[in-house]
Formats: sequence, structure tokens, C-alpha cells
Amino acid sequence: MALASKTIIAALADLTPRQKDVLVGRFGLEKKDEKGETLAAIGERMNVTRERIRQIENAAITLAKENLLKNNETVSALKKISDYIAKNGGAVKKEVVVQYASAFLNGVGGNQMDFLGEASESFNLAADDKDYFSFYYLTKKDMKAALAFVNNWTNYLESKKQKVFSDSYEATLASFLKAKPALSSSAESYLAISKRIMKSPYGDIGLREWPEINPTTIRDKVYLIMKKRKEPLYFKDIATHINKAGFNDHVALTPTVHNELIKDERFALVGRGMYGLREYGFESGTAREAIAKVLKTKGSLGSTDVVSHVNKQYSFRQNTILINLQNKNFFERLSDGTYRVRES
Repeated sequence: MALASKTIIAALADLTPRQKDVLVGRFGLEKKDEKGETLAAIGERMNVTRERIRQIENAAITLAKENLLKNNETVSALKKISDYIAKNGGAVKKEVVVQYASAFLNGVGGNQMDFLGEASESFNLAADDKDYFSFYYLTKKDMKAALAFVNNWTNYLESKKQKVFSDSYEATLASFLKAKPALSSSAESYLAISKRIMKSPYGDIGLREWPEINPTTIRDKVYLIMKKRKEPLYFKDIATHINKAGFNDHVALTPTVHNELIKDERFALVGRGMYGLREYGFESGTAREAIAKVLKTKGSLGSTDVVSHVNKQYSFRQNTILINLQNKNFFERLSDGTYRVRES
């Protein structure tokens, strides 16, 4: 196994001190995954223009390439990396390639990998941006193919939200790939570079802008928690669940959660401080109103049945229901022990 540090030292051999300084600074080669400096920052440090630093960098890269290609072990390692990228469609997420290369380049980091790729011209780097993670690609054609595939898939997903959640993300992708069999082997690698494809804390996969995948507001987080739990929850517990889910670093405050529950018609107050989703059949109302609704719908019922039916749509304690059921102003106990709504 080659040492990444020795490979870098060999690549920089015979360069002038200034050339070494520029390459070490530009790529952050002194430490694993150290952030590189800009041309302007190095120029300011050396008291020369950024254009002069660019010239020094270009000349130094040319010499570094000659040094790299002299070493058979380095050439073999670079070929392994290029072959791996080619095998995965010609475009692979940077951290995936770095992890692969670490098996035969001991101690290699992302900054060192960037340098090896650029100096040897074996592979290229596409920088991180708002929609894509950093990735390595072999040719511009490979890069365009990867970006086109991701763009086509995300555009397709925009109209398939219900299908993804009723069926599955994987099944939807399989259906999409039936028309593109040649890309099936590259799909996983291509999609891994996209920031628009995300996995929620619950393991669901979809588009970043879908609140079920990446809820950004407290209201969306409340909805997702309640949709996944499928049962009425106390408002303080909802705040706790949000903070434990790890959506992001923002803390959900209990009063804020309670305000959202009150304002949004999707949430029904089904008991004291308890809320359920209306889409699951839960409804707002007092215990007395809930009992009356059940008895009007089902007819006279025994107390056990009243409790059971009420809590299919509400969330009251058994004693709360039974105490309200004894209110003779509203409910009447019949000779067979069942109850009905007292007639006016």
C-alpha cells in the first residue's frame, strides 16, 4: 500500500520552494482534507499578483505531472481510480472515490485526491454547489451525462410525489429506468451526487423541496411527526419528537409548536392538549360533544362501547368520558344499561 504523503512528496520533488509553496497552499496539502487557499490569498501572502500565482501554479502542475508519471506505483494507483470512476458511469461523488482510494493510498484525503487528479490529468473535479456535491468525472461528456440524468429524474419526480409515497421511491426509479436500460448501472452513482435527492430521518427518499422529506418550517415538521406516528399526541411531546428527529439544528420550542397546532386546520384538538390529524379521522370537540356525536350515529350504547367509539376519533381519558356520560342534562341511561342522548 502506497503512502499518500510519500506520493505527494515525490510529485513535488525538484520544484522550486515557491512552486511547492503555491501547490501546497492551493490544494491544502500539508494536512488531510485541509481547505486550500485562493490565488488572491496566496498572492497577498507572497506579495505578488493573483495572475502571477496562476502562472507559478501552472508551471508547477506541469512538473508535478512528470514526477507522478515516473512512479509505477503511482501510475497504477491512478489507473485504479480512473477505472473505478469509469466503471460507475464516469462520474462519482468525491467522498466515495476518496474512500475507495484509501484502500491502496494510505492516508489520502480529498485535497490530496484533487491534486493527484489535476496534476496527472487522470480525472477532473466538479466543485460543490447548491444542487450537487463535489464529484470526480473522466470527461466532459461523462459529466454532462450524469447531470442530464439527474435533471431528467428530478423533473420526473416532481410529478410523481403521490406515487413515491403510495408505492416507493425504489419502485418509481425502477419504472423510470425501464426506458433507459443503458443507464441502470450508473444511476446510483449519478444520483448520489445530487443534493436534491434526500432521505428523511424516517428513511423515506424524495426531493429536497418536499416537506415530507425535508421539512423546513415548524408546521411541516409537526405534520410529518404526526403523520408518521398516526396517533394523537400531546403538544409538548410533539416538540420533543421534532427535536429528536434531527431535521436540522433549529430547536422546536413548545409554544411555537402549540401555536402551529392551533392555526392549522389539518390538526384536530382531540383532548386536553392532545392533537390528531384530521386525515386519519380525528376531530376536534369536547368530551360531551364527542359522546353525543357517537350516540347519535351509533344509537344507544353501553359505557364500554361509548369509550371505544369516542377514542377512535378523539383522545380522552376513560374517566373523562364516563364522568361526562353521567351528565343527566345531556345523556339518559336506559333500562338495559345503555345510554342515549337525552331528548330536548
